[in-house]
Amino acid sequence: MSQPRAVVIGAGIGGLTAAAALHLRGWAVTVLERAAALEPVGAGIALAPNAQRALDVIGVGDAVRAMSAWQGEGGLRTPSGRWLSRTTPDAAAERFGGPVVVAHRADLVGLLAARLPDGAVRTGTPAEVADPGGEGRPAAVRVTSGDGEGERKGGEGVREYTADLVVAADGIHSTARRTLFPGHPAPRYAGFTAWRFVVPAPERPFSPHETWGPGSVWGTVPLHDGRVYAYATATVPAGGRSPDGERAELLRRFGDWHHPVPDLLAAVRPDGVLRGDVYRTATALPAYHQGRTALLGDAAHAMTPNLGQGGCQAIEDAVVLAHHAGPDAAGLERRLAAYTRDRLPRTMDVVRRSGRIGRLTAWSSPPARALRTAAFTALDRLGPRLALRSLDGIADWEPPGAAYAAGPRGTRGGGEAAAP
Repeated sequence: MSQPRAVVIGAGIGGLTAAAALHLRGWAVTVLERAAALEPVGAGIALAPNAQRALDVIGVGDAVRAMSAWQGEGGLRTPSGRWLSRTTPDAAAERFGGPVVVAHRADLVGLLAARLPDGAVRTGTPAEVADPGGEGRPAAVRVTSGDGEGERKGGEGVREYTADLVVAADGIHSTARRTLFPGHPAPRYAGFTAWRFVVPAPERPFSPHETWGPGSVWGTVPLHDGRVYAYATATVPAGGRSPDGERAELLRRFGDWHHPVPDLLAAVRPDGVLRGDVYRTATALPAYHQGRTALLGDAAHAMTPNLGQGGCQAIEDAVVLAHHAGPDAAGLERRLAAYTRDRLPRTMDVVRRSGRIGRLTAWSSPPARALRTAAFTALDRLGPRLALRSLDGIADWEPPGAAYAAGPRGTRGGGEAAAP
C-alpha cells in the first residue's frame, strides 16, 4: 500500500500541529505557507490544559508545560488596581489537570516545526483549494510556485498539488472555506480590536492580571524567558489605525491605568505593537469537511480571545483530525464526517461562550460596569475556584484514542506520547 499524502494550507499553530500529527500516523505531509518565512506574529498564545494534552499526542506537551511562568496569585482588576477576583495556578491545576501556560508563538512554532521532516514546510507558496476531491478522486491544491513530488503543471506560473487529504488551516479570511461553502456568511466583526506586544519585565514586580475598564481590557502575563506579554482590547470601529501609531493609541487609552501598564507602554517600541480586528463565526458551517478536504482552526470557527481558546481549539482540531484520518486513505470521506461530528458542536459552543464574555467586556456605561463589578466581587468571595467555571467542559478535554503522558489528575508523567 502506498504512503498516503496530505497537503496542509497554512503554517500557523493549527496547520503545523495537524502536519505533525498526520506525520506520526504515517502520512507524507507538505505544508504550504503564504508568508516568506515562519516568522510568527501575535506575540503570545494561551495554552490551557486541553491544548497541552493534545500536544502530548505529538510529543511536545511537556516542553510547553516547562514554559509556565505564572507564580502566586493573579486575577481580574479595575483600572485603578482594585482586585475583583483572584485565582492561582494551583487552583487551575486542581480543577483541570494543569495550569494555563502562556507561551510566545515563536517558541511554539519552533517546537511544532521540529516535529516535521526537513523540507516539509514550503514558505512563499500561496495556495488555494482547486478541487476538494471525493470518492475515487484526490483533492487538488493550486499554488503559484514550487515543484516536487505530488505536483502537476498547470498554466504558466501555476502548479497543482494532488493529495489524498487537504487540510485548510488558512485563517479567519479562509479562501478554502469560501471554495467549499460558497455563499456561507463570513466571520463577523466582534465589535472590538486587539493590540499585543512583548517587552522585558519591569523592575517593579507585578501579579498576572486582566483588567476590565469601560469597553476595554488590558492583560499582563509573564513569559518563561523573563519577558512580559501584554494585550489589550477596545470597542472601536473595524479597520481603524492610529495616525500617530498604535503605541500612542494605547497610551491614550491605558496610560493612566494601574502598575505595570504605564511601565510596559514606556518600554515598547513605537513599531512594536501589533493591532488586529477581532472576528467571530456568527453562523456555524454545515460541516468542517467536504470531499477529501477538511477545515480547522479559525478557517472553521473563528472566536474571540476572551477564553484564550482560539489556538487551543485549533490544536484540538488537528489531533482529532489525525485520529480520524488513520494510517491510510481508505474510507477517508467517512472518517472526515466523523471529524465534523466530533468538532463542530464543541467548537461552536466555545465560540458562543467566548462571545458572551466578549460582550461583557464591551459594557461601558457606569450602571453596567457597576453591576459587572458587583458580580465579580461576589464571585470572589465564594472562592478562587468558582472564577474558573468559564473553562468547565473546555479545559478538561482529553484527546480521543491517544496515549499521552499523564498520571493521576493534576500530575504528568514523563516521556513522549504515542502517535494518535
